[in-house]
Amino acid sequence: MTDDSNPSRIPFLSVEEAERIGKEHGVPSSMAHLNVFRVMSHHPELAAAVSNLLATLLYKGNKLDERLRELIIMRLAWRTGSVYEWTQHWRVAERLKIDGESVVAVRDWQNADCLSAADKAVLAATDETLNDGRISDATWAACCEHLSSEAERIELVLAISNWRLFSEMFQSLRIPLEEGVDHWPPDGLPSPAAE
Repeated sequence: MTDDSNPSRIPFLSVEEAERIGKEHGVPSSMAHLNVFRVMSHHPELAAAVSNLLATLLYKGNKLDERLRELIIMRLAWRTGSVYEWTQHWRVAERLKIDGESVVAVRDWQNADCLSAADKAVLAATDETLNDGRISDATWAACCEHLSSEAERIELVLAISNWRLFSEMFQSLRIPLEEGVDHWPPDGLPSPAAE
């Protein structure tokens, strides 16, 4: 877990500098001001590449259902103890009108009554990827029952991989939340992995 006694391992660029670099290299203005891109902009080409994948998965013709994507991200955040990812995507889930009960249920999804079979299939795929580095045949078949197109299935794998990468990056580089953002909504309960 990142705190004031554990500052970012790479210094932040100013918001203005990150936005200038972002504009020159194609990092969307909606992302350039975030702490992660204030760090990533020290390597503008990587910042651009990462932001392009992120923007594609979030906004540009995404095929995977937004609810499923956000549940995947929240599960990854919980399992890996990524306060930045959990906190930022709690807010994304709220904007998408995903009910808070379902989002919190990713903490113990196997025992949650509020999650659908599709939810549980992609959460199983997420856990297997974290545990084994791949999705098992049985879980893949379960996901295919709910993801009808090849594009959705590819995006499932890329969503898990992308936000796993982000979780590891946030923690390895010790990127803190933006100033004034509350940690671990809605209840302030951190993942056991964060301790």
